[in-house]
Amino acid sequence: MSATPDSTFTSPEQRITDLERQLAECRAERDACKAERDEALEQQTATAEVLGVINSSPGDLAPVFDAMLAKMIRLCEAAHGHFLVYDGTHFHPGAFRGEETFGAIWREGFPFTPSHNGNPLARLISGERLVHDADAREGDAYREAPHYRRLIDAGGIRSSLTVALRKEDKLLGAVRLYRREVRPFSDKQIVLVENFAAQAVIAMENARLLTETREALEQQTATAEVLQVINSSPGDLAPVFDAILEKAHTLCGADHGALQIYDGEFFRPAAIRGLPEPFAEQLRQGFRASGNPVGQALLAGERFVHIPDLVATHPELRAATELAGTRTLLSVPLRKDGRLLGVIVAFRQEVRPFSDNQIALLQNFAAQAVIAMGNARLITETREALEQQTATAEVLGVINSSPGELAPVFDAMLEKATRLCEAPFGTLRTWDGERFHFGAVYGDPQLSDWVRRRGSFHPDGGQSPLRRIMEGEQVVQVADASSDADYSTSPGFREMVEASGMRSVITVALRKDETLLGSIHVYRQEVRPFSDKQVALLQNFAA
Repeated sequence: MSATPDSTFTSPEQRITDLERQLAECRAERDACKAERDEALEQQTATAEVLGVINSSPGDLAPVFDAMLAKMIRLCEAAHGHFLVYDGTHFHPGAFRGEETFGAIWREGFPFTPSHNGNPLARLISGERLVHDADAREGDAYREAPHYRRLIDAGGIRSSLTVALRKEDKLLGAVRLYRREVRPFSDKQIVLVENFAAQAVIAMENARLLTETREALEQQTATAEVLQVINSSPGDLAPVFDAILEKAHTLCGADHGALQIYDGEFFRPAAIRGLPEPFAEQLRQGFRASGNPVGQALLAGERFVHIPDLVATHPELRAATELAGTRTLLSVPLRKDGRLLGVIVAFRQEVRPFSDNQIALLQNFAAQAVIAMGNARLITETREALEQQTATAEVLGVINSSPGELAPVFDAMLEKATRLCEAPFGTLRTWDGERFHFGAVYGDPQLSDWVRRRGSFHPDGGQSPLRRIMEGEQVVQVADASSDADYSTSPGFREMVEASGMRSVITVALRKDETLLGSIHVYRQEVRPFSDKQVALLQNFAA
């Protein structure tokens, strides 16, 4: 009986076919593994290169973002890509890669806040991790948000991927990739973009820390330099105010501004930086604190006044915009124990609000200005007290060396009183019960000769300072003699005003008990009333 072939054995041809199939499968698996390995290696290389850029550009995000975009666009086979930075209100451009026609339209829209809830950026704000649109032209945002639709059309965009840059729960920005065809991004590509987004967040955090460290160092250096100016200029506020204004504006990124002193009614500049001359001259004339919204707010106790856009919200401050091109304004008051002493003003010529850190920085410089003013006041008061004590001692020395002789005493007393009151001219007169006589004259020789030629006199009608002294007043101060009512009603007073050119004048009675013995008069040839301290000083000399 002959043997038949076993059916369990395959033919050589079938065996060869199976082996060829298995070999093809191994090759395919090998190629897939190789492709996966190459892809992983390429991603690792890209990640390493980006980390190298981060390390070589500490604090500078532009090259980091650009390098990341270049890698992501290539590895994810995208046409365009960009980074956005979010400040809590608006998105700002971080970096762009792609066709410049699309880039130009993209840059037009900043600062940008999503106007439609379907916009991928609005969805990130609401908390989503990423937004993947298979076809960007199929969503509600494309139909209902004109700017978004224009952007999509300009770039020929179909598939898009938007991934959040988030630090814990805080949105810092976004990275977006676009394709011109409807071809959704793969899971691996999404994971890749998320990995780059995480690196971008690390780079942003590093940049923030470096920036804060650098700013802190700059602020400490600026503070030390201002303190050095204060120490080297005791009592002299002009160089201190100039230094404070220059440092404050530089560190806050301000274009120009002023440091102004408040006299109880008007703000007047003590230092000006970078202002166009027409506006600077207008400031020098002073402005009433209660006459504009900034002054009113400071008088009401506001810690600062920050106006992001003067043109849009405060047309009544048009002088600043018309003469200086000012758009953004920041005013920080100088206060001591609740009392308004002045203000530091910083201007920008574009709509760019100051940050919280910059506002705090300007407040720090304002505090330094207040300290300098306090030091200057103490030094001035000490110097004035010493000058007054020295002058009193010198007058007493004249009295002791000239017993019974009044002329040298009056001359010495009037010279000291007039000089310490910062006035150019003064007279001392005696009263005999009927007429005033000139006991001493200090100042301009020509004016002194005119006074002496006039001789003794009795005050005419009206209410001139001498008439008011005769009627019992102890001190009479006239802020502007040329506009005083007695200028027109008292011929003698008018003659004196015209001959001397005096404007501000103070008259203090010399009185023993209730008996008038004479008067001291001190004049200024500009309108500048005498201070309470100067009045007290004259009363001391009169005594």
